[in-house]
Amino acid sequence: MLYDIDTRIFLALNGAHASWLDPVMYWVSDQAFWYPFYALILAWLIWTFRGRSTGIVLCIIATIALGDQFTSSILKPWVARLRPCHEPSIERLVHVVWECGGPFGFASSHAANTFGFATVLTLLAGQKYPAVRWLYVWAALVSYSRIYVGAHYPLDVAVGAGVGILSAFLVTFVYRRIQQTRTA
Repeated sequence: MLYDIDTRIFLALNGAHASWLDPVMYWVSDQAFWYPFYALILAWLIWTFRGRSTGIVLCIIATIALGDQFTSSILKPWVARLRPCHEPSIERLVHVVWECGGPFGFASSHAANTFGFATVLTLLAGQKYPAVRWLYVWAALVSYSRIYVGAHYPLDVAVGAGVGILSAFLVTFVYRRIQQTRTA
């Protein structure tokens, strides 16, 4: 039942494509496209937080590693849900913008990584710099692109986002505990 609803929502979202948007979503979905963006954020963190930036960057790395490994190494092989572009019952209906990827898609590592990234920065810098919350718009766009290109169902993306957010909360909790221990 849940998979049927998820499939219907996927087909509606993926089916609402436009040829002019295909190359845009290809780039939005491509991790390497965002490297300059990450470099700018890294430079901003170093410039703004100086010595504290090391802890923030380590939290980002730990969050992404945790979320990515949980989705890719645990959830995908355990749940073994085929990506929509590999699902025989609908693959002819799927608009695939680029290569499909590995066989399994639950849960989206892209969503885990981007939402984890946005959450770490929100938790550690959002109070002083509320504009970092706009990273959630970026994370949602990247996550939507995974549906658009035919690689993930909406549930894959939602669970991936949840994994990333939970990973960020866990990592920042540990980071703050370590900071408290050091100052005590």
